[in-house]
Amino acid sequence: MPAPLALAPNGVPDLTTYDVLAPQLSGGKDSAPMMAEFMTAARAAGVTDRVISYHSSLTVLEWPEIVFEGIRYPSVSELAALQSAAFGVPPDRHVEVTRTMPGPDGSPIPRSLLTEIAAYGRFPRMGSPYCRKFAKEGVVSMHWTPIVHRLGRELGRPVRILKIMGLRSAEGPDRRKRPPYQRVLTNSARVVDEWLPIKDWSTDAVKEWHTSAPVPYCWTYDSVPGAGDWLGTSRCSCSLCVFASKPDVLLALGRRPRLAALYAEVEQVRGDSFCADWRITDLLRHAESCGAPDPGVVCPDDGPEFTALEDQVRAALKKEPRKEPELARGSGRALCDGCTAHS
Repeated sequence: MPAPLALAPNGVPDLTTYDVLAPQLSGGKDSAPMMAEFMTAARAAGVTDRVISYHSSLTVLEWPEIVFEGIRYPSVSELAALQSAAFGVPPDRHVEVTRTMPGPDGSPIPRSLLTEIAAYGRFPRMGSPYCRKFAKEGVVSMHWTPIVHRLGRELGRPVRILKIMGLRSAEGPDRRKRPPYQRVLTNSARVVDEWLPIKDWSTDAVKEWHTSAPVPYCWTYDSVPGAGDWLGTSRCSCSLCVFASKPDVLLALGRRPRLAALYAEVEQVRGDSFCADWRITDLLRHAESCGAPDPGVVCPDDGPEFTALEDQVRAALKKEPRKEPELARGSGRALCDGCTAHS
């Protein structure tokens, strides 16, 4: 792991030493308070003109917009843009990026993470979380390249970039070990550091912050959109994330059944399991025979973007995978009495 850097006594880096300040907005519940803390520091340092916010869009795999009881609730991508604007970043300095591939006519179209999983042959794992580089970190890094080229010529030295993220220790052991401020990349063209302004915030503190926030949080966190009870999914990343808890995945299966079926199709063709200990197909069977959380709302997933995703994934499945699948080696863990993750 790269060596941590020293923060000032107030817990804030010297923002004036960076050429580009790049907050990464997922659109989730932690991005907004992170942005609030960061922009307060940026204003105090007089460097708001160096801020460019980024959202690495997962396109169809993200939680989409939904209409519930006549009220429209925004998508994750929309929320990321709202989070940026709410704290003073001009719209032209908020950038949504996504991985692309050539379309039928040669023009670029989004390349879904699920398409990459189908082509690769294996789902991401804790020891190999390639999804983060493919769909998030790598895409933003590519967008920095022309900025680095331009500024590097003007400055005559490597461009200094600060990546600001809303990761918190409470989210898991790997994030608890992550330094709040560290150098993550250095080469002849760029130096990239990372700062986690709300690393030590508790989940309760984040929820409390949202009671008077200037932006809404994603509808998927609630039992039904607008309930305000935080009884939905505990995280807001991919709708079906291999690193999510089993309750979150079970709830997501009910909320996005067509997407769940497409993940199950990838499992069945490639042979690899969604997680090391259980499969989407087993969870679907569990939900049908033993019951599942009330989804509260169901996304139709009936638009052209979803159809394009299905076509992309099935085209990838017709080809040989780049890697042989690594099947789960355990016998499975119990989902409930008499029901296991592998039968």
